[in-house]
Amino acid sequence: MGKTQHPGPQKKAKLPAPKYWVSPIPFGLGKIKPQHIRDTMKIAWDNKDNIGYATRIITKGVCDGCALGVSGLYDQTLDGPHVCTTRLNVLRLNTMPAIHPEILHADIDELRKYDSTELRKLGRIPYPMIRRKGERNFSRITWDDAMDLIADKMKKLEPKQYAFYLTARGITNESYYVAGKVARFLGTNHIDNASRICHAPSKTALKRSIGVGASTSNYLDWIGTDVLLFWGSVASNSSPVSSKYMLEAKKKGTKIIVVNPYREPAMDQYWIPSNPESALFGTKLADDFYQVNIGGDIAFMHGIMKHWFDMEEKAYGSAVNHEFVEEHVNGYEELKKKVQEQSWEDIIVSSGVSKERIIELAELLANSKNAVYAWALGLTMHSFATDNISQVANLALLRGHLGRKHAGLMPFRGHSSVQGSGEMGADPFVLPGGGWDGNNVERIEKLWGFDLPEWQGDIVGVTLENIVLPEDHERKVKLYYLSGGNFLETMPDPDFIAQSLSELEIRVHQDIILNTSTLVDAKEAVIVLPAKTRYEQEGGGTSTSTERMVYFSPEITGNKNMIEEARAEWKIYLDLAKRVKPETAHLVDFKDGQAIREEIAKANPDYDGIQHLKKQGDVFQWGGAWLCEDGLCPTPDGRGILIPVDIPDLNKKPEQFIVTSRRGKQFNSMVYKEVDPLNGAGRYDVLMSPVDGQKLSIAEGEGIVVYNGFGVFQGTAKFVDIAQGNLEVHFPEGNFLLPRGRYEKFAGIPDYNITVNVEKAERYNARKDTQYLEKPIADLETEVG
Repeated sequence: MGKTQHPGPQKKAKLPAPKYWVSPIPFGLGKIKPQHIRDTMKIAWDNKDNIGYATRIITKGVCDGCALGVSGLYDQTLDGPHVCTTRLNVLRLNTMPAIHPEILHADIDELRKYDSTELRKLGRIPYPMIRRKGERNFSRITWDDAMDLIADKMKKLEPKQYAFYLTARGITNESYYVAGKVARFLGTNHIDNASRICHAPSKTALKRSIGVGASTSNYLDWIGTDVLLFWGSVASNSSPVSSKYMLEAKKKGTKIIVVNPYREPAMDQYWIPSNPESALFGTKLADDFYQVNIGGDIAFMHGIMKHWFDMEEKAYGSAVNHEFVEEHVNGYEELKKKVQEQSWEDIIVSSGVSKERIIELAELLANSKNAVYAWALGLTMHSFATDNISQVANLALLRGHLGRKHAGLMPFRGHSSVQGSGEMGADPFVLPGGGWDGNNVERIEKLWGFDLPEWQGDIVGVTLENIVLPEDHERKVKLYYLSGGNFLETMPDPDFIAQSLSELEIRVHQDIILNTSTLVDAKEAVIVLPAKTRYEQEGGGTSTSTERMVYFSPEITGNKNMIEEARAEWKIYLDLAKRVKPETAHLVDFKDGQAIREEIAKANPDYDGIQHLKKQGDVFQWGGAWLCEDGLCPTPDGRGILIPVDIPDLNKKPEQFIVTSRRGKQFNSMVYKEVDPLNGAGRYDVLMSPVDGQKLSIAEGEGIVVYNGFGVFQGTAKFVDIAQGNLEVHFPEGNFLLPRGRYEKFAGIPDYNITVNVEKAERYNARKDTQYLEKPIADLETEVG
């Protein structure tokens, strides 16, 4: 039987639905909420010097914001135009002029006075630059000289001593593919990408549970499913267009459930700007919230399954889909044994949710023919993240919520191009079309015409630690080649990261803009290369959305602020290969983007179809509408696997809190608003329960200190509806509390959650307790308000 194909965009419901309105008062006047119309007008004003080109990007290009996949103004889910503030916020990166030379070549300490937001607003990198050891400013350099310097250094180093990293800022599949191929051609397996610090565990967990590391369902499946369950995700903030899908789902009778420690305002009440009804009256998105403890998700799911097995004792088939399990699933008895070993007391303590509430959700799912399980960083940024997600897969497999319309597992990705990064092979553990196994290595070596390195490459966090290894260590990384990214603002322990980056002999920043990490010293030289945006890439490029749609984004001409010396990213990698190994560089050469797409189709069989994408609007979905269709998984025996997992011990003492990070109005680490329009929180506000505040005699707005053995965060108490014993601070400001070197054992994501103590600032500062390392942070003096 052939794979079912996606039917294309569906019509929206015509009738308004007043029962989902937030308020009859138009535009939510008087409420804390985003000012979408005002923000849009401001963005139009910011782009006024290049408004024609900005308009062409919006109407012709594939969105370089979130991973919903909007091509021009249209997507494959709902008819009608779609645009959102996330996309508009990143628009200026593509339209702005070059940085003024007087600022660009100023003393390095002058540049270091700017934060990343201010650096971004200065404009684009105009030409290649270098800053050698001891030099006070960047100087202009030719492309030839810059590339020769990098190539000469690589020739002197062993391949284990250099590493590549690619961020998710609009990088195309073509660039990921060429980067992965060139890295292996040059002899290194140290190549990693931004999914390592967001959704790598999703891929790892789904691979082991159902045999494939991608979303099994579509956004269309939200609309009319019985239950849409969001786990640790603020979809309406990270991907605002998704709120339109949620409204349509509600109109079709879908219940939306959110599992998250904080009752996120944007998942509770949201004003959807491109839907007239919602823009006026707002939309109540979530039907219910389950406020689970940070790290309590596995226990919570054990509770759901424990009640299911109790239901089964009373009535066979009342909770478990036995027909599906018997035909398509392994490990039923082992999972049942593990679940039944868990005590309700342990489940309640770890999850923070009462038995009655857990039973309520268990029965809702047991009585739901269909459900879509979507999750984001709330499940992935843990040291037990793969187990978190396999536990979600356990729920879906027990109920048979997989491989058909209105049912499935969906890692909800936040960046337009990150799904394709691993599928193109820009990852130390994978190659295009599969893993690092004998058969796939042999197949790729045959296709590429050269031998691949035989040693295992390191993940990004480990390569950063390897920079400070002893001089004679074979894995001491001495050259780091970065396509975008800012480790100072995305990795734990920023002080160590700054030290590590400065220990590199050569650091290459291939980017559109400067950021704070570009300004860190290096032992020999920092080299900066100006990259083209996805919209400037000759011959266009492709990106892969959360739902596996591969979209073609054409080259868009007419940029008034064109950076003449910028180059397409994949072309820069090819240039490097030709300089390091000129005699065999023909093996990695491509004459244009079309030639790359033709090879991608051979290298990754899932992408057979990408070679036909040639003009605006072209799209195909790899794998068909549903992966694991009819319950058939791409595992050796075609069956899904139920994986028993343990409740993690967070080693939290009774007086301690668990802290996690959240995003405000930002795109990854790029902050667009200092005050979050969704809840009024500033960047140094600590979100906490008023009950916890009362216990510690902390008043709202009072200066507090959050600290542990790794660092200190000075902020202000902000009371919100969050589960007791849990705190949230903004990312990346709170990263000083996180230790380096704590990685999830299967996927290698750093752990972004940690136990902390909290005190009133005046008490903490009065004690000046020497057992804690205090890290005073400039401009963070607390105020008692």
